[in-house]
Amino acid sequence: MFILKRRYRQVIALYLALCLSLAFGSKAYAADVRIAVAANFTDTTRNLIVAFHEATGLEAVASYGSTGKLYAQIDNGAPFDVFLAADTRRPELLEENGQGVASTRFTYARGKLALWSPTPDTFEDPKIWLKSGDFARLAIANPKTAPYGLAAQEVLTKLDLWEPLQDRLVRGDSIAQTFQFVATTNAQSGFVALSQVRAWDSQDGSLWMIPQSYYSPINQQAILLTRSESNRAAHQWIEFLRSDTAKNIIEEFGYETQN
Repeated sequence: MFILKRRYRQVIALYLALCLSLAFGSKAYAADVRIAVAANFTDTTRNLIVAFHEATGLEAVASYGSTGKLYAQIDNGAPFDVFLAADTRRPELLEENGQGVASTRFTYARGKLALWSPTPDTFEDPKIWLKSGDFARLAIANPKTAPYGLAAQEVLTKLDLWEPLQDRLVRGDSIAQTFQFVATTNAQSGFVALSQVRAWDSQDGSLWMIPQSYYSPINQQAILLTRSESNRAAHQWIEFLRSDTAKNIIEEFGYETQN
């Protein structure tokens, strides 16, 4: 049974490696560091990669997805060097099971949740609007795989709306897909990352920056994966995330950073 399980994991690892190499394209082979990144941090990471190259001359490539799904890929042997999660739980699990280097785990950003619609005047008082139910669809990320989705669930629970709104919720696999639902008006509004709104081409629309007291802090942690402990470029990426240059970029996209 153990041999079969090990072989099964090896097959999954090979399959994931093939999929990721196709997703990354030829750049994957030239990359010095490969990063698994929570979907909410997509635009920020693209800017960080440019700054990282300018500072070090090294090439980084990133794959984006929900924290839960990326964790599952890493657990099954996906060839990443560093994991940038949108929570603390998955990096902690990687540390506990020996797949992550404990001394490298740290909080690189604290995310902020927002209720957003690209349409102006969608709501004046967001709490009254949510309670009125004057909408067909409200988008959230899947609370089981996306920390921003879990935060949205906490907000609706605090407002006593989690159960009443179940038939109107449309769930995205990741916060990126959730944002797409709202940006394309397939949902009238949705709970998204403030960073996504900041990166949106137009600043028009309706926005509620949700009070931090309504949901648990979204502390986003990074960790170097054990398989890449000898990869100097991966260590340099971790070091770069702690730099003032990186912190300034991260804060520009609506996150908080630690001193």
